[in-house]
Amino acid sequence: MIWKDKTILITGGTGSLGSALTEHLLLKDIRKLIIFSRDEFKQHEMSKRIKDERIRFFLGDVRDRNRLERAFRNVDVVIHAAALKQVPAMEYNPTEAVKTNIDGTVNVIEAAIDSDVDAVVNISSDKAVNPVNLYGATKLTGEKIISAANHYAGLGRKRFVSVRYGNVIGSRGSLVEFFDKLIERGIKVLPITDARMTRFWLTLDQAMCLIEYALEHGNGGEIFVPRLPSMRVVDFITALYPTMEHEFTGIRPGEKIHEILIGEDNANVKWIDLNKMKELPKIERYTSDGNDWWMSPSEIQWIVRRRIDDVPL
Repeated sequence: MIWKDKTILITGGTGSLGSALTEHLLLKDIRKLIIFSRDEFKQHEMSKRIKDERIRFFLGDVRDRNRLERAFRNVDVVIHAAALKQVPAMEYNPTEAVKTNIDGTVNVIEAAIDSDVDAVVNISSDKAVNPVNLYGATKLTGEKIISAANHYAGLGRKRFVSVRYGNVIGSRGSLVEFFDKLIERGIKVLPITDARMTRFWLTLDQAMCLIEYALEHGNGGEIFVPRLPSMRVVDFITALYPTMEHEFTGIRPGEKIHEILIGEDNANVKWIDLNKMKELPKIERYTSDGNDWWMSPSEIQWIVRRRIDDVPL
């Protein structure tokens, strides 16, 4: 019932997560859904694909606080998914990353407080834990300022929480999309950075479940992290492209061999089992290589190749 008769706004709403959230939320008994993004072409394409009288499209950039305040009027819940995410581009354009991922998040917080928004869910990343690149550092900063927003929002119903997760299967810019495009171009040998590399995986549906859980159970300031399966990147590629050869190209600057979802400093982290929809006991560290849950090749094939994003793992 958390969505009933609510007006929801998604920043970065034309991205992979925003599009999936849109289709998910339109199945609920919401009052209105506002898509806030700076890309008019994607909004146009989305408006042709999704027809619903409750949806509104709002052009704007999170760097523009005045525009956010206008968009946030009479909004109950903001899902903050807007961000610059390409690691190499952020390393080369660090000030742009700061303006969008940090200053933009500050603008979202201040506009939400001034517009009396009930709750804000910030979409974070595993790269925020022990960051080794600028993107991760901006997401860590985003988590910190979202949590701190609860202190100066004042008394009342306002809540600011974050959700943190790993790689979304089938999302824009994912490994599947990357390799599919290489194959379309006629590439015969697929590049893999390192044979040891492991990653966490989740579906878009699981990402949406995590957001709902955070809204329903968050008091403000928490970072919600899902329990997820791991897989070696080599096994992932072999499962999906069994006839393709691959070569090891070496790890890229700012890239980790293994992902970390929970580090040593996890005081405000809530570890969630999405299959059972309950909080798990606290742990000291949660990494993709030290995981006790591994995804099989057949599970990867089943989910990715059929594009089934709502199958529980």
